[in-house]
Amino acid sequence: MIDVLVVDDDPRVADINAAYTRKVPGFRVVAQAHSAAEALARIAEHPVDLVLLDHHLPDENGLTFVRELRRLGHQTDVIMVTAARDVATVQAAMRQGALQYLVKPFNFAGLRAKLEAYAVLRRTLDGGGEAEQAEVDRIFGALSVPAEPDLPKGHSPTTADLLRRVLKEAEGPLSAQEIAERAGVSRQTAQRYLKLLERAGRVRLGLRYGETGRPEHRYEWAASL
Repeated sequence: MIDVLVVDDDPRVADINAAYTRKVPGFRVVAQAHSAAEALARIAEHPVDLVLLDHHLPDENGLTFVRELRRLGHQTDVIMVTAARDVATVQAAMRQGALQYLVKPFNFAGLRAKLEAYAVLRRTLDGGGEAEQAEVDRIFGALSVPAEPDLPKGHSPTTADLLRRVLKEAEGPLSAQEIAERAGVSRQTAQRYLKLLERAGRVRLGLRYGETGRPEHRYEWAASL
């Protein structure tokens, strides 16, 4: 589980952001805070993996908070979730090390896409070891949320992109179970997205006959995207 601290000066907004976060599999909200001082105290009590951080706080702004967080030695990741949309603040957040920047107001799908992209990054980094250029490119591209047209409501572009990566990196056709295991999703989820991608012409479906005579569906990436 990825432990999350939600920081927002408005308790009602913090509650909404926390509720959204809890709906995303793999994420757990361990606390909320409504000021920078309270957020630092929460992290001192219970270190977290990720902070969803508002910029406008009553005692200091979000960027000052991030600098203090680093000064104290905390390597917690930060996603800015704020109404501040001026380019100077966005640029400063980037330079301070914020991994993502989500502008208010937003809906659940907007936050979910950021969180799912962050989860992909975490899985990519968990392997450790040395990285060739292709792996470096994958790490730096993990937080991007590419547009996946033709996805019905309730389907995540990030999950579709995760399956795309698995298929494009495979050396040959894979079964739905193999794809699910490599992507870190359930077999049912993999099958649902594979069916959509096949209909869109991005995945090619083939059959492999085993000893039982019952064919096994095998999938490979067919699009040039």
